[in-house]
Amino acid sequence: MNKVDLKKVADFVDSKIADFHSAKLEAIKCLELNQLLKRKNPYLFKAKNITTVEAYIRYLLDAHLSSQEETMFGTFLESLAIYVCGIAFGGQKAPAEGIDLDFSRDGKRYLVSIKSGPNWGNSRQVNKMKDDFKKAKRIIGQDIICVNGCCYGREGNENKGDYIKKCGQSFWAFISGRPEFYKEIVEPLGHKAKERNDAFNDEYSKVVNKFGEFFSSCYLNEDNSINWEKIVEFNSSMNPPSKTKPAKLESHKSKK
Repeated sequence: MNKVDLKKVADFVDSKIADFHSAKLEAIKCLELNQLLKRKNPYLFKAKNITTVEAYIRYLLDAHLSSQEETMFGTFLESLAIYVCGIAFGGQKAPAEGIDLDFSRDGKRYLVSIKSGPNWGNSRQVNKMKDDFKKAKRIIGQDIICVNGCCYGREGNENKGDYIKKCGQSFWAFISGRPEFYKEIVEPLGHKAKERNDAFNDEYSKVVNKFGEFFSSCYLNEDNSINWEKIVEFNSSMNPPSKTKPAKLESHKSKK
């Protein structure tokens, strides 16, 4: 095992976390209002007693961004895990389907499927992972140990029969050789977080204003109350009104 240099880890985190924030910005720039209105449940928002345009737009955006953010940050954590294991044990990205990490330690070879947290999938998705492990064993050899590694959380019983499930501290210690590594990566993750989040919030405000303008022109009654019937019609009617065409959000990139 090689010692993990925390300075190198911090430099890696700093470079890759910038990609995460950039992806968040691009994701919000590429949104269309009609995408959100079609995908999100209008009955839920009505039940929340939302009465203002801004509140509705923010609910739409936040509901969309929360799921997108989880996926994007999960990709970042996966790359971090592979990088750290590469330093400690020569781990590398596995070419097999559904397998993220391939490495050896203490005379044993491990194949790891990396997920964000312990409750990452339903029974069908878990069975798919188990099938991927079985296929990998048939190709590489039956002496392989398969691991479901989760970047946060905990798991009381790690032995799942077909595979081992390691979460949080147990997972990071397993791939880094450092028992406290799960806490040591907290500080690098926050580097320049304020500046990057300020940039995102600035763009977010522009989206709220832009969407609010078009929403107001399409979905308000004469008394400026929200026309829920029109929203439901656009979202769920077999013959949606052709006149309602929320405009696409234009990029806020500077013109050359």
